[in-house]
Amino acid sequence: MAYVIGVDVGGTFTDAVLDDDSGSVIAAKAPSTPPDYSRGVLDVLEQLAEQLGRSVEEMLADTHHVAHGTTSSLNALVTRQVPDVGFLTTKGHRDSIFIMNVEGRYLGRSPHELQHVLAQDKDHHLLGKRHALEVTERVDRDGNVIVALDEDEVRRQVEALRADGIRAIAVSLLWAFRNPVHERRVREIVHEIDPEVYVALSSEVSPRIREFARHSTTIMSTQVGPGLRDYLTNLEASLKQRGMTGPLLVMQSNGGAVAASEAPAQAISTVGSVLTGGVVGSGQLGRRLGHRNIISTDVGGTTFLVGLIVDGEPERDTTTVINHHPINVPTLKVHAIGSGGGAIAWVDPGGNLRIGPHSAQAVPGPACYDQGGTEPTNTDANLVLGILPASGLLGGRKALDVDKAREAIRTRIAEPLGLSVEDAAAAIHAAQNAQTGDLLRKSVVEAGHDPREFVLYAFGGSGPAFCAKYATHLGVSEVVVPLGPVASAFSAYGLAASDIALAGELSDPAQLPVDPVRAEKNFAQLSDQVRQGLDRQGLKFDRVEIVREVDMRYAMQLAEVTVGVGDGPLDENAMNDAAQRFEQKYADLYGQGSGFSAAGIQAITYRVRGRGVLPFSPELPPLGAADGEPPVSSRRPVYLEIGQGFVDTPIYDYTALRAGHVVTGPAVIEVPTTTVVVPDGRTGTVDDLGNLHITHTQQTGA
Repeated sequence: MAYVIGVDVGGTFTDAVLDDDSGSVIAAKAPSTPPDYSRGVLDVLEQLAEQLGRSVEEMLADTHHVAHGTTSSLNALVTRQVPDVGFLTTKGHRDSIFIMNVEGRYLGRSPHELQHVLAQDKDHHLLGKRHALEVTERVDRDGNVIVALDEDEVRRQVEALRADGIRAIAVSLLWAFRNPVHERRVREIVHEIDPEVYVALSSEVSPRIREFARHSTTIMSTQVGPGLRDYLTNLEASLKQRGMTGPLLVMQSNGGAVAASEAPAQAISTVGSVLTGGVVGSGQLGRRLGHRNIISTDVGGTTFLVGLIVDGEPERDTTTVINHHPINVPTLKVHAIGSGGGAIAWVDPGGNLRIGPHSAQAVPGPACYDQGGTEPTNTDANLVLGILPASGLLGGRKALDVDKAREAIRTRIAEPLGLSVEDAAAAIHAAQNAQTGDLLRKSVVEAGHDPREFVLYAFGGSGPAFCAKYATHLGVSEVVVPLGPVASAFSAYGLAASDIALAGELSDPAQLPVDPVRAEKNFAQLSDQVRQGLDRQGLKFDRVEIVREVDMRYAMQLAEVTVGVGDGPLDENAMNDAAQRFEQKYADLYGQGSGFSAAGIQAITYRVRGRGVLPFSPELPPLGAADGEPPVSSRRPVYLEIGQGFVDTPIYDYTALRAGHVVTGPAVIEVPTTTVVVPDGRTGTVDDLGNLHITHTQQTGA
């Protein structure tokens, strides 16, 4: 028996999914345990072992690998809870990280903020100027050394940083991606002085053109690298002490995993690890259900996440933005807002009801958790409305206090707005649906897609309670709630289903037609780098898949578009084909006629993505067929529609449902790790894998 375990560490809950090579899948959920999240990981593994009827030691001894996704790096950056780091760059170029080009004023800002130019600023610096130092050296754009590295000066600057308590240094020198010799020598000097100092090089973390983005990516990777290293080292040691023989893998933003020992060196690549797990899981399930266009929505305790799968492939991006800074990380494209179950409801000075982005998280948690939280959340509203069972969450293991929820809503929302507690809770529920609907429109419609051509997947602990409503806001006709044995732990299912994925990239700007020998040399170098990285993972793959890409742009423009390059030999025809795909994709993104071929086309960055396909991944087991009507386990008053008030609503126990059962709304389906709402006018049908398909009642003929 061989197990694969996926562990999703969120801000509020830690989820885990285990599957074996015989087709069995089980899931577990436990509260996250900040600041030491590893305790929550061990807690959820205990639950898995208990379900297996084995000890943790026996389970881990038979585990092929553990795939781990964590929000710790992302949360640290977003909240700026990171240690001071040092920054070394080429003399005369230090201030580029503080000037931030024009981008520093608009990146990551809302449309409302962009309209108020006078209120914009560049105060969001990544580090203090006293820790940003310069060294004498110069490499030109072709990679030629023009000025040799002044090694004595490097030593003085490193000693100055160490004297100020700095234990991690980011090195980003001018044109280092064309020739990294000076950056590598700086690292050698740092380690000659102190081998324990963490060093990140831009030529390894972000070998792309554009100084500001390369600097910020390298600095942010340095800020989270030491913490990630310590966390993973301690967690892996704890797992090995408990009998784990296989490797610990860490999910990356690109939708694949990497060995824990490799992750800290590329720490910035893990910032979206949990965000991508659900998209990977949606793709895996979509292949089973025959869905090629999927809107993946994950509503957990802290965030609402949206990713797209178009024609069977997840949408990707090459850059993301954190705290108004560009980050060069190949990633699955995922949009996020702070609107999860623990998102705090509040009234702004203008008397408007707002939801999030601040979250009650696991500690203190929503007011109904009775752990000291006093602010109302989406979870508190759902409890007051009767959507959540008064008996508690996690099959009753997480007790809920409805009186504490009512008090929080009364004092913070109902009285300020002149509403009853029940109407205030309904307003919170409605505002949550509207807010998530807005993000969906931005992610789908504004990206040029027709939502009527998509199926919406809804998961996470909170998603199934809202999904039918936010799907209606978007105009999607079918919602799939992945239930079966994974339920709200679906992102962890995606982690368990992930393969090993690495990416290598290199900027080598040139006007087309590019010399095919030059392009082939770049791809060969990157392919060797990726294959060597896969070899270091310590795993046996069924096969290795290599994908080649190039970022192109029109001359004198900044908007780059990624296009694929075939596997065959690179000749002039192959590059011309890539250029034609670029022009078509550019037109699709920005409108027909927006391109200008006469300006010329440039190839900017070459990229190779490698995927090591692991021997097996989880497949949801079939569910037994229904025999008769679905049994109603109980009834209770539930408030689902403003203006209708509480309606006597049938409650279904998911564990009693079978394939083919049809539930007509209004209804609530209680799952051990989540709650599904089937509103009036909707029908929920259980498929042969245990997933619930929610459609308009008239579409089913019911």
